[in-house]
Amino acid sequence: MLLLSLLPISLPLHTQKPRTLSCKATLNLITDSDSFQVGRLLGSYGFINITSYSGLQSSSDSGQFKIQDVGEGSVKISLLSGFTKAESSRVYPGQRAGGTEADMMAANELNSHAFLQSSPKGISQNLLMLIGGFETTTGEQWLAFRNDGIYSAADYAKVSSEKLSKSRSLGVGMSWNYFEQEEIVRRKRFFVIKLLQGAMLGLAFMHEHERLHQSLGPSSVVLNTITERDAAYLVPRLRDLAFSVDIRYSYLEEGRGMLSEQLWRRAAAAGAITPFEKRAFAIADDIYEAGLLLAYLAFVPFCESGIIDSLSLQRLLENTFKLDIEATREYCLADDRLLEAVKFLDLGDGAGWELLQAMLNPDYRKRPIAEAVAKHRFMTGAVL
Repeated sequence: MLLLSLLPISLPLHTQKPRTLSCKATLNLITDSDSFQVGRLLGSYGFINITSYSGLQSSSDSGQFKIQDVGEGSVKISLLSGFTKAESSRVYPGQRAGGTEADMMAANELNSHAFLQSSPKGISQNLLMLIGGFETTTGEQWLAFRNDGIYSAADYAKVSSEKLSKSRSLGVGMSWNYFEQEEIVRRKRFFVIKLLQGAMLGLAFMHEHERLHQSLGPSSVVLNTITERDAAYLVPRLRDLAFSVDIRYSYLEEGRGMLSEQLWRRAAAAGAITPFEKRAFAIADDIYEAGLLLAYLAFVPFCESGIIDSLSLQRLLENTFKLDIEATREYCLADDRLLEAVKFLDLGDGAGWELLQAMLNPDYRKRPIAEAVAKHRFMTGAVL
């Protein structure tokens, strides 16, 4: 599944005595509603479902599909601020509005965060910190997180592309000062690389603790700043663990879970049958999503607004060029509107394209692990 921003909605706020959400992991979470004070609604978002897909029709394909139709998911999540102890909160609509799926997503997100935060190695700085959660008598699920930023990677990309469009429309897209222009581009490249590496470090932490993300996209990476000059202080953090999957072998053998049904269906189609094969496929599936995130952040912030978006980029990679990254580069090179993105991925003798090809390899067995991606020379900034 892909996570995208949707139109804001309003959900009713209730003051009834809440029921405590159950949590399988042992962790000191706040579950008393009196500990929280509701602030303003920041916005809402939902999930996009891939409603149909087909194989890439190649003998080398092993578990990837090209998308045909997408549909808006039924569950909407509200984001609020203003809590006294936990400074931001997400609200799931509950069974009355969102059905059983909403309850399952809320419980899964709570348990996933609690499990990861109970690690003896400590919590990764690249994961959003869960403070607590509770359930109202009307069925709404409330999850409260430490306020480590209200922006997402999608917000940054949107602002960056709009700023580029505005400057060029005013005729100031290319500064007369070559060195000033180079500095602007350099800052953007450094910001994007740091953003990507932080996201991959968060994913590597999850995989090390045998959890998948399964909803990784530009909206699921929280940023504490979107100002490129402040890149030195940037700390990207992963959120949206509602579809997170436990890949410990004991759980893989059970093979249950409605939220992971599509994942295991794709795994079976790729020939991953045994628990070992299913686990390898599942990890590689997260890496594929991370590859699409890399492509998104390599293109959208470097292009004018409206030139390309996540879905059109994914279709270009999967449907048009069938994951042939070299062919994709040749196509993009011929379009002046995409030239800055091409130059970005060309850094280090094509290190960006090299990494993108590895992460989007049609054969899931040949994709790198998250830790290797985070240490790649493109991600470490060695190419700058």
